[in-house]
Amino acid sequence: MSAVPNIAVRLFAAVFFAAVPAGAFAQLDARAVLRAQQRGEDTSLYGTNPYENDAEAEGEQPDSTRKTRRIRKPLESYFFDDSVRALPNFRWHVRQDYNRIAVGPLDTTLTDFRIDYPFYRQDVGDMAQGALGQTSLPLNYFRRPQSFDFSFAEPYYAYTANMENVSFYNTKRPLIRMEYIESGQKRYREENFGIMLAQNISPTTGFNVDYKARGTRGQYIWSRTKNHNLSVAFNHTGKRYSVHAAYYNNRIEQQENGGVVGAWAIVDTTFQHPSGVPMKLADSEARNLYRNNAFFITQSYGIPLQRMTDSDFSMAGLTAVYIGHSFQYSSWSKVYTDVRAFYTDDRDHRDENGDFASASHSYYDDWFINPQQSRDSLYERVISNRFFVQAQPWDRNGVVGTIDAGVGIDLHTYSQFGMDDYLSGRHRRTSRTSYFAYGSVAGKIRKYVDWDADIRFYPSGYRGGDLEIGAHLALTGYLRRRPLILEGRFSMSRRSPSFWQENLFSNHYVWSSPLSKENETRFEVRFSVPDFAFEAGAWQGVVGSRIYYGPDSRIAQHGGNVGLTSVYARKDFRLGGLHLDNRVLLQWSTNQEVVPVPLLSAYLSYYYEFWVVRDVLRLQIGLDGRYHTRYMAPGYNPALSAFYNQREVEVGNYPYVDAFAMAKWKRMRIFLKYQHVNQGLFGNGEYFAVAGYPLNPGMFKIGISWGFYD
Repeated sequence: MSAVPNIAVRLFAAVFFAAVPAGAFAQLDARAVLRAQQRGEDTSLYGTNPYENDAEAEGEQPDSTRKTRRIRKPLESYFFDDSVRALPNFRWHVRQDYNRIAVGPLDTTLTDFRIDYPFYRQDVGDMAQGALGQTSLPLNYFRRPQSFDFSFAEPYYAYTANMENVSFYNTKRPLIRMEYIESGQKRYREENFGIMLAQNISPTTGFNVDYKARGTRGQYIWSRTKNHNLSVAFNHTGKRYSVHAAYYNNRIEQQENGGVVGAWAIVDTTFQHPSGVPMKLADSEARNLYRNNAFFITQSYGIPLQRMTDSDFSMAGLTAVYIGHSFQYSSWSKVYTDVRAFYTDDRDHRDENGDFASASHSYYDDWFINPQQSRDSLYERVISNRFFVQAQPWDRNGVVGTIDAGVGIDLHTYSQFGMDDYLSGRHRRTSRTSYFAYGSVAGKIRKYVDWDADIRFYPSGYRGGDLEIGAHLALTGYLRRRPLILEGRFSMSRRSPSFWQENLFSNHYVWSSPLSKENETRFEVRFSVPDFAFEAGAWQGVVGSRIYYGPDSRIAQHGGNVGLTSVYARKDFRLGGLHLDNRVLLQWSTNQEVVPVPLLSAYLSYYYEFWVVRDVLRLQIGLDGRYHTRYMAPGYNPALSAFYNQREVEVGNYPYVDAFAMAKWKRMRIFLKYQHVNQGLFGNGEYFAVAGYPLNPGMFKIGISWGFYD
């Protein structure tokens, strides 16, 4: 063979293998590899390495002075299948109890980019206190947080990092993504900043840093909020050994204004600027400060029970046993401060002539410790250890794919001031210990059936007698190669009340009384056709001995059962570039005083998307609208950091509309939005989602999101 053809062949091979993503070679089927070996063909996962010296293979003498570059090992983890490995970049979350992960691709499209408030991204969204960085609660009862260690931070669930939502990444090239959105005048500005760095040291090992700073300087008086989240994560997903570790920090600062003195201040009065709207705690200097530091590490080691050969790409197709351990440390603190002040409601009541009369009120009725000011400090720490075993009887994707069993221990420490502690200056500490055992089984039948079941039981300790049982079944059929998915879920739980629901000592609220366990049973059925952007589902639940915050913001427990029903439907229509996205939720509660829900909630998004310059600039222009019917929506109590079931005013029947224009130019996404474009144009003027807390007035937003690949 002449030198010129040899050079051409090597050049072609180098260009070809440099252009094809390494993940594409990860899709070789083990059986196909074995057959290729029997035919004497090359079966290495990367084929011929273009970076190695192949002169010897062509009968030429190799250059002994050149160092042979080591072949880079591919991603061989049993966590990922071929379709995931083929992605250029992907991310996942890790499960604390089980040797499992949840994989999802990176979102770099215009889809939902216009939704800058994170609590609006799921189905019909949340009832929100108002601005970015402030509290919210899902409108859909069945999507509300159920187990939150530090319940005072639960209203910030959409912003806080935790073990279940810290992301891990696998990237073929280093990835940096930055995002910045701002709105309003500098004095009242709302800012949303985020930066993420992800890099793989090898195909199996990587790390990432994710930082977000979100909040507002306050459209309304005394409503400044700062929400900072940082996570630093490391992962190694090898052929046998895997480890996920992360440190995360949450810091939240929020000024508390207590809401408007009356709905009239929004509906019937015009102020030059929203900062002029009178609020209940505007002169009290009330504020909350939350701090959270946490660390976790989860690791497992796989032991194959069959001899591994070169044709076995990973352990996913072999009989194997995995042993593992999960450790988590998390500490939360909350400090609430205020000074005694009164607010005046100019339309408190009508006098004998039918005219409005004013009256002064104090937001809090009780001042148990100090009659002039408050400084309530609360602290909670949880140290968790879990030891688990996972058996893989045949194939990880077999009819019985995995069988899990584990034991765990949680050490809880609670700290707060008591009356005597104010004199000594020391916190009163209480310790609790929870012991539990858990297990699960999961499997699938090819691509048609996916099922799993799990159980957790606390035999003794702090939560002795608690029980959780769950099951899930998904059936997938195909019509002209389009998947039709029918899913069913069942869960039953018996939960002990949290420490803070039974014990609290603060300047405004004091209680110490035992409560009964909550019992809840849920059923869910969902049918979806992803290729047609259609989804319909229904939930049915019965909750007994429900614990909630009553009209006076104090802990209450309902003695009977409450039935809840939700029906949800989503259908996105597309006519050329015109998109008509519709999400509707219907809900019924048999006791609105215990679990208040709106009858109808909806999110509609109508926009037109098109190429301005083909494959370079894509544009999206349209309207987003949110609406729910009138009902006794919950109020929000700053001292307790909790939503309570107020029974004084109804909220709703107001459409809240945003106009937006989004663009994607290569790797950059451009954000333009006018929020609450319909203010003063139509609607009843009562733009409240939480009782007493008005949503933001009209405001213009601009921002960018940019991804860099090195």
